[in-house]
Amino acid sequence: MNAILFDLDGVICSTDVLHYRAWKAIADEYGIYFDEAINARLRGVSRMESLAIVLERYEGDLSALDLAAMAEKKNGLSRPLLSTMTPADVDPAVLKTLRELRRRGYKLAIGSSSKNAGFILERIALRDAFDAVSDGNNIAKSKPDPEVFLKAAAMLNERPEDCLVVEDAEAGLVAAHLGGMKAAGIGLATASKTADFRIRSLDELLILLP
Repeated sequence: MNAILFDLDGVICSTDVLHYRAWKAIADEYGIYFDEAINARLRGVSRMESLAIVLERYEGDLSALDLAAMAEKKNGLSRPLLSTMTPADVDPAVLKTLRELRRRGYKLAIGSSSKNAGFILERIALRDAFDAVSDGNNIAKSKPDPEVFLKAAAMLNERPEDCLVVEDAEAGLVAAHLGGMKAAGIGLATASKTADFRIRSLDELLILLP
């Protein structure tokens, strides 16, 4: 194993509460029921795919322009919330793990469907911790399609089979396998049969990897 590819949200940091508030505001505006269980289904998928999930209970008709406007409004709501993030939002165990993996010679990359990945990394002062960032801005297909991870591997000049993906969502685990990579599940993904490895916290990677 030469490289570790990390999902961002739920693995390196957590923005679930912030995204929930933004999606809830959109849902409330349209009179759509939305709760934390529905929000959990949005992990690892694109903004437009997330919107489709939010709208599952909506009975009205929306045009493509309406959908695009809703997605853009959601981003407009979430950006100010994300801008409140600071380095204090990163678990010390995450910092310790990234430093040690780099010391051991592993290449590190982010593989996230979010178009705000770079912005978030800047806010939490971790942009320089990664050799590459593959995110929603450079892919055409979101997880479970493996594109985001395959592009991350290419950025690192590594073969997929030499990469380990760390994910907290089923879609990400599936994407890793479709891309020919091993996958470690963390958080909710520890319950998935798709995970090759299961870790309770990121620093358990230091036990798993030489």
